[in-house]
Amino acid sequence: MTIEITRVLGLIGPVSLVLLLLLLAHLSRRLGRATQAPAYYRLFYLAALLVLVGVLARLWNILTGVTINLTAEDNLVWVLLYNGAPAAGLTLGLVTTWRYWSWLLAERA
Repeated sequence: MTIEITRVLGLIGPVSLVLLLLLLAHLSRRLGRATQAPAYYRLFYLAALLVLVGVLARLWNILTGVTINLTAEDNLVWVLLYNGAPAAGLTLGLVTTWRYWSWLLAERA
């Protein structure tokens, strides 16, 4: 079994997104404490978990060497783990970021 280096390097992007979401969660938690905002920052942790599910599915696919046909007709659960969970996580992260940080765009000089 040989592991292609390009497939392993392809995990750098999704892992960096997980780290970005965790960083936004930390910053939003601190902002929420200062502004007495509701604890929406917890949604960042959920978003990071969803993206991490996709990373783990890709890693499992690389380590086992199993080639899986990624079409919804063949294996809907695998498609949802591989592509759907990260897409849902990034969408949740985007909505949460807009909710917490949109005041930066509304500020006028």
